[in-house]
Amino acid sequence: MNKNFDLIMRMMDYDSKNARRIQHFLKVYEFATLIGEGEGISERLMYILQTAAIMCDIGARPSWEKYGDDTGAHQEELGPAPAKEILDEIGYEEAVTDRVCYLISRQNTYSDIDGMDLQILIEADFLVNMQEKGLDPAACRSIYERIFRTTTGKRICRKMYDVRD
Repeated sequence: MNKNFDLIMRMMDYDSKNARRIQHFLKVYEFATLIGEGEGISERLMYILQTAAIMCDIGARPSWEKYGDDTGAHQEELGPAPAKEILDEIGYEEAVTDRVCYLISRQNTYSDIDGMDLQILIEADFLVNMQEKGLDPAACRSIYERIFRTTTGKRICRKMYDVRD
């Protein structure tokens, strides 16, 4: 059985009474899945990507508790520990847990992207954040040019926002 259903339910518990965070990770999960399918990634890489997407902002709560904010750097710092704890509780294999924790620790760092899973996770998160933050067309265009590399991510971004190649 796919453990990601259990993980989604566990993350809903983790972010209980915070509809914004729950909706955010569900949207990132769906966009990551769409991009991954469009790019034809392997089943294993898709599993890792989806797992990371579900947990993409797990560092937000501890960041608020420790620093009073949820900046990307603080989420990268504080997200892997609770992610590992939850993934271990559910019974994910060590290699999956290690890669997911790595992706969480790098999802807001846009240089030295070292895998298709990280690239897709970043693109999916931007697709959601651009809408949630109400970014203007110029900001969306800048993000599109700087961040988007996958054919599918670019296609979705062009359809959602006023950007063109």
